[in-house]
Amino acid sequence: MMNLLLISIFVIGYGFIAFENSIKINKSATAMITGIVLWVVYILFADDKNGVNEQLAHHLGEISGILFFLLGAMGIVELIDAHDGFEMITTRIVQLNKTKLLWITVLITFFLSSVIDNLTTAIVVGSLLRKLIYHEKDRVYFMGLVVIAANAGGAWSPIGDVTTTMLWIGGQISAPAIIMKLFLPAITCTLVPLILVSTKMKGEVTRPESNKTHNKTRFTVKQKMIVFYSGIGSLLSVPIFKTFTHLPPYMGILFGLGILWIITEIIHGKNGHHEDDQFSVAYALRKIDSPSMFFFFGILISIAALQTAGVLASAATWLTIHLNNNSLIVLSLGILSAIVDNVPLVAAVQAMYDLSTFPMNHYFWEFLAYAAGTGGSILIIGSAAGVVAMGIEKITFMWYLKHMSLLALAGYFAGAVIYVLQDLLLFSVV
Repeated sequence: MMNLLLISIFVIGYGFIAFENSIKINKSATAMITGIVLWVVYILFADDKNGVNEQLAHHLGEISGILFFLLGAMGIVELIDAHDGFEMITTRIVQLNKTKLLWITVLITFFLSSVIDNLTTAIVVGSLLRKLIYHEKDRVYFMGLVVIAANAGGAWSPIGDVTTTMLWIGGQISAPAIIMKLFLPAITCTLVPLILVSTKMKGEVTRPESNKTHNKTRFTVKQKMIVFYSGIGSLLSVPIFKTFTHLPPYMGILFGLGILWIITEIIHGKNGHHEDDQFSVAYALRKIDSPSMFFFFGILISIAALQTAGVLASAATWLTIHLNNNSLIVLSLGILSAIVDNVPLVAAVQAMYDLSTFPMNHYFWEFLAYAAGTGGSILIIGSAAGVVAMGIEKITFMWYLKHMSLLALAGYFAGAVIYVLQDLLLFSVV
């Protein structure tokens, strides 16, 4: 009874988010209300009210870590942008042809995502696109493919996606094996939508006026370079920070923001800059899209309620019993991750199967890493990169469903076929 009610509430909330433009209700408000109502229902049915509050506190700790990571990464990107740091890249990308620029952008996203994770990559590349493309209609198409490329790029690297990292830390996969076996499927997952969109792309992009006219600022080229390299270095160092300290990624990104904060204070200190200055961290943080942060919170707290109530574990168990085929189970979980967060899904699967059932680098675990990492691209709210894209470019659920979902699905299945064929031809299927 409770699970059915929880699922119904989630589906209704999901519908309101999907038809945001039609019903004229902001998705952030819907997501927050949905998440809170789910927890209200869950605690009303629970016997141990204190236990539910402890579970909520546990999930809130994890969600806060993601939100603080997002806050730190966006703050760094805004600071780089305020100091015209992205001109270091945009001035070198002189290509105006839409098709060629699309290929450059998507491939940069794919490889960058394997190093600094799909969430941060979406933030960085999204900011770059605003400097490269003036027309919003062109930009959203680019951003849609950035979501697909960021998720695929994160899947083949042990530090590129949260679920791949979970499997790596859990001992289900090893770094060399996942890189070697998932690179071809992941790049296929990216190239299929890219090629399909490229056939429709015609003409040239229009650059924003700010890129055509040099605006004199009160900092030198050297200062721009210091802020740019310090900011990018902060982003790139997060995986290294996590590896050496074993602290969560948000600690690394906030440490980087603190360092950049000091650097900008030193640069502008003699000019007597204050919090209202457009080059200050305080100003950069105010530019961050707060409604998107609340939307992200609502989505994550909703998924946490379903996970805590056992709905996700039940779904994974149902798939195992009724499908009874490793490949079908994995593909179904990947598609399911477009609707609900892939992290609790993978966590549920890890709990269901131990290493005695499927040892390290088994076909099942590697295929799961691919499916969970790329399946979220099928719907825009299926991945952190997609949620960020909604905030940066105001991409709606229905626009993405209409223009990108089938492309993402085609890439998803194409990559899956490549993985299966690769395993049949080069490795033994266990």
